[in-house]
Amino acid sequence: MSELGIALDIGTSGFRAQAIDLATGEVLSTAITVRHPIPGSNVMDHVSFAIEVGEDECNRLMVSTINQLIRRLRLPPSEFSLMAVCGNPFQLSLFQNIEIRDLAYAGQNKLKALNVVPPQRDGDILPAETLGLCIDPTAKVIIPPAVTHEIGADAMAMLWETGTYSAKVPTVIIDYGTNAEMSFIDGGRIITGSAAAGPALEGQEIERGMLASCGAISDINPEGAGWRNYVLDEEFNVVPGDVVDPRTGEVIETGEAHGRARGITGTGVIAAVHLAMEGGLAKPPRIITEEGILRLQDGVELSSKDLEEAGKAIGAIRAGYMTLAYEAGRNPNDIRVAYMSGASGTYVDARKAQRIGLAPFSANELHQVGNTSLAMARDLVRQPGLYERLREFAKTLRASHCMFATSEIFKAIYTIELSHWCYGMPMGMYNEMLAMSQLSPIDIRSADGKVHKDVIKDIPDLGRMGLCILDEIAVQLRSELPGCKHCLKCVKACPENALVLVREEGEWVATIRSDLCNGTACRRCEQECPEGLIKVKHFHYC
Repeated sequence: MSELGIALDIGTSGFRAQAIDLATGEVLSTAITVRHPIPGSNVMDHVSFAIEVGEDECNRLMVSTINQLIRRLRLPPSEFSLMAVCGNPFQLSLFQNIEIRDLAYAGQNKLKALNVVPPQRDGDILPAETLGLCIDPTAKVIIPPAVTHEIGADAMAMLWETGTYSAKVPTVIIDYGTNAEMSFIDGGRIITGSAAAGPALEGQEIERGMLASCGAISDINPEGAGWRNYVLDEEFNVVPGDVVDPRTGEVIETGEAHGRARGITGTGVIAAVHLAMEGGLAKPPRIITEEGILRLQDGVELSSKDLEEAGKAIGAIRAGYMTLAYEAGRNPNDIRVAYMSGASGTYVDARKAQRIGLAPFSANELHQVGNTSLAMARDLVRQPGLYERLREFAKTLRASHCMFATSEIFKAIYTIELSHWCYGMPMGMYNEMLAMSQLSPIDIRSADGKVHKDVIKDIPDLGRMGLCILDEIAVQLRSELPGCKHCLKCVKACPENALVLVREEGEWVATIRSDLCNGTACRRCEQECPEGLIKVKHFHYC
């Protein structure tokens, strides 16, 4: 059998791995997780958990999950002799188990006070055994370079794989994920940013939400007197479902995917938000139906709370790309081309997304480009000389990073977004609010850009062995609770049913399924414990 390689994308909401035949470059199989093993729903949650609980614990969680994923590629692990890994600087640093505090804290004074020396992130090739991977111990693991400490391999992948780094007109490229990486390109100048949009656009933090997988409603279109639902099958193909009256849930016409919907993914949420606002069934922050609910196929519903969660994510992304334009001395109206990356950016109806602000209203071209992070990892496995080329490319990029957390422009725009999505401010007042912050006005009507489907699927080639999904990451965290009275208030408070109490040698012990836990951003178990025994920072890898 030919030697094998692995392309791995470590994303904020989950991991993607592909087995590659090194002789032919053929994709053989694909395996993905539907969640991240570190507690939390976005990169800031992961950062907080790593700082509080420890980098070693996070590294063990990640490596354990990656090894589970490798086994689900359904090929002998010992025959993998090469791996390439891509992700944002924080995820790759935890994977390598190197310093992360230079990414967690803004400001040189803070880093100096903590005695933090930022590590080099200009790429590396390491033996698999030093990383704890279950493949050939001598296998080479390629870590691509970052442009700066903040501009990581994932941002470079978007620029490299799409060629946008040489864009001739003002262009944005956005990875529509939990941590929405984005770049603004103008005449060779590149400014990057990363908006903690939250997981709503990937189907999480939505009552019936789910990541893109079998049974997810991924799109909705008006048809006759109702809405036609579209559902993903086992191979991520979009299958027509039922036509449903969104006000009542009445099935007007059954479709091929009747009875198969289990929930709704982020692209379906975007479609529903667009249709509801266009059809007068929603006026942020409320769903305007008799019961305040949009009813979709097979009992899947969207509430006003779901609309608000989606609105916060949409607002963070719009505030992000507008901020980058203003920081570059441009008006967001100048943006002519938008590239949409990641699963949500690929499967979403691009025009619907643009009409609610997920792409600039001024853009007259929209490109949907798939998972560029995984694509670059795949290219690194297939092309032996690419690693050195990327290191040189990273050195030549004229790029700077905008920290949205400290940007006054971002704060001003996101406040306006929250006023719209959470407090009902009409879009007609948007420019008035911008003027109050000394920002130039923008178009508030969409240009309906021309859509280019550069790829049909987020992962275009699943390989001849197909896709395997790791639904449950078999990793638990535990904490002893001496003195626990077993009132179970902590268990009942957990919104994700991640927490369980078990009896060990006469004492109660709390165990948490790490991929379900919302981490330091939640802490409901801590708040509800009357004895003050549960502390997230006391949980450790079993």
